[in-house]
Amino acid sequence: MRGKFDAQRAMFFAINLEERVRADHPLRPIKRAVDAILANMAGLLEGAYSTTGRPSVPPERLLKALLLQCLYSVRSEAQLIERLDTDLLFRWFCDMDPAEPVFDATAFTHNRPRLESGALITTFFEQVVARAIRAGLTSDEHFSVDGTLIESYASLKSFKPIESTPPEDRDSPQGGDGNGFQPRNVEVDFHGQKRSNATHRSTTDGEARLYRKSDGQPARLYHMGHALTENRHGLVMAVAVSEANGRAEPTTACELLDDLRQRHAVAARTVGADRGYDCGAHLLELEKRGVTPHVAMLKTARDPTTLRHRQWPAYRARVRMRKRLGDAAYAVSQRCRKKVEECFGWLKTVAGLARTRLVGRWKISQQMHLAAAAFNLVRMRSLLNA
Repeated sequence: MRGKFDAQRAMFFAINLEERVRADHPLRPIKRAVDAILANMAGLLEGAYSTTGRPSVPPERLLKALLLQCLYSVRSEAQLIERLDTDLLFRWFCDMDPAEPVFDATAFTHNRPRLESGALITTFFEQVVARAIRAGLTSDEHFSVDGTLIESYASLKSFKPIESTPPEDRDSPQGGDGNGFQPRNVEVDFHGQKRSNATHRSTTDGEARLYRKSDGQPARLYHMGHALTENRHGLVMAVAVSEANGRAEPTTACELLDDLRQRHAVAARTVGADRGYDCGAHLLELEKRGVTPHVAMLKTARDPTTLRHRQWPAYRARVRMRKRLGDAAYAVSQRCRKKVEECFGWLKTVAGLARTRLVGRWKISQQMHLAAAAFNLVRMRSLLNA
């Protein structure tokens, strides 16, 4: 018998979201872990808000919604709010009643400075890392470090001279006709112009830098993201965002190791890295910290007869590194180093860090910490259920 629609709408509904989400849904263990972490952060979350005034959107709900944005590759916060309004799974994860009105997307913009001043997102990431350490999922001796380029939201057309253009004209569109019409996407011819970070700056994202990944690749506006992963399961232990330049990777690697030691009392014994970290001064800094570097070496070697006296310690550090290239420990470290590339692949393709939609390095740092926390939670769910 053919079924028919009931034209009479019901006036009341009774919906239990716990029953609507299947028992083996992959979000369930992630939600339990997130709820436990946020419960431990209750005092910190309370201290970030005033005791008077109109109640705001709960910060736990904001953090959970941003995690869903990373996990489900939601392109923008406006689309995230739309999913939160129509998707019962999203409402269940954020502890929202089915009939509860959803908050506006501008709540993320208004609360970002508060989340940053209270270090709430950074603390959440550190709690995820601490949870992985307590579960015995991480190595406490062997690590890998790498950097990746995060394309800025700014266009190359915003990369204009710093001094030659008057401040009142830097943000004004170029082109147009005699009637005052200004096209939205103007035509700009860059042929014959020499542009560099020393003479030009983006008027849209002033912290972005013109950078070329390698020969034959186009130069674009980038930020640089860094990650320190452990070699057992490839979990992310520390992340950072810095200026895109040729010296950022070695400098930030030492900062990540110091941060790991300070926050989690974990002192690395070995650190694997690619050729971008082949710098004598960097190798020397790692050795001063009691870390054995396992860094891929460049083929070129400097003539020792041309070195000055102050350059000899860094040169000897490279000689010691070159002697380790044939060790079995170095070979294992280089194989495990590829796990950090898996992390970057997930952060870019799933979590949306291939090209950020945020302007401001501190905002991009928030996005990277949340994306790294989401990556760890997904990996921990698979490892603990295996």
